[in-house]
Amino acid sequence: MEGLDPSPLVIAGKNFSSRLFVGTGKFASADLARQVIEATGTQMVTVALRRLDLKASLEQQSILSAIDRSTIQLLPNTSGARNAEEAIRLARLARSMGAGDWVKLEVTPDPVYLLPDGAETLKASEILVREGFVVLPYIHADPVLALRLQDVGVATVMPLGSPIGSNQGIKHKESIEIIIEQARVPVVVDAGLGQPSHVAQAMEMGAQAVLLNTALATAQRPVLVARAFALACEAGRLAYLHGIEQPARNWQARASSPLTGFLGHAS
Repeated sequence: MEGLDPSPLVIAGKNFSSRLFVGTGKFASADLARQVIEATGTQMVTVALRRLDLKASLEQQSILSAIDRSTIQLLPNTSGARNAEEAIRLARLARSMGAGDWVKLEVTPDPVYLLPDGAETLKASEILVREGFVVLPYIHADPVLALRLQDVGVATVMPLGSPIGSNQGIKHKESIEIIIEQARVPVVVDAGLGQPSHVAQAMEMGAQAVLLNTALATAQRPVLVARAFALACEAGRLAYLHGIEQPARNWQARASSPLTGFLGHAS
């Protein structure tokens, strides 16, 4: 979309040309994850810290072989943390391993629905921001919480479209639209996007980016599907930028070409 997007995506002072972020869970192998990452053209990849051997160096982690860190921002996530204390500990461990200061903050005390705990997320965000982390918090589609998180200095807000891995699409459209309208940081729709049309819808609403994992990792042909999602992301962004509006509805058909004056008919 070079030249077509006058507002590049900037997070914590870093520019991203791709607005499709990718998770690495559920892939059958690190090699398949690498192929999918390349097919999407993503520049942001998240890795669950609980999948890493926290006693080993980054260079010894097999999943990280899928990520070219010279072109892709590594985003460790605190998936599995049940409270702020656990999430903060994971973020600090990631930093000590050499994973950097960026962290996708996830606090999900309920192991069944994996819904985020807003109070604990806010608590952890305040501490991690003070410690110099670039915090990207995963939250409910809660406009009030989104504003409070921005007040403490998070780099983005990441409201869920629907529960993690559910592929239900965007079930909280109106609330996400309010978050986008009020946002002072990029809004990334995260979780539940199962089809390219879901991604296009999120971008048409004005989200600055989306994050995918399950829909890619569980597809029968993940590499081809990855390309479909990437194109949907670009299409949705262009539709948002260039003002595609819902056309007026008519009960009767209206021809797009004249029905008279051709093939010998009198006008």
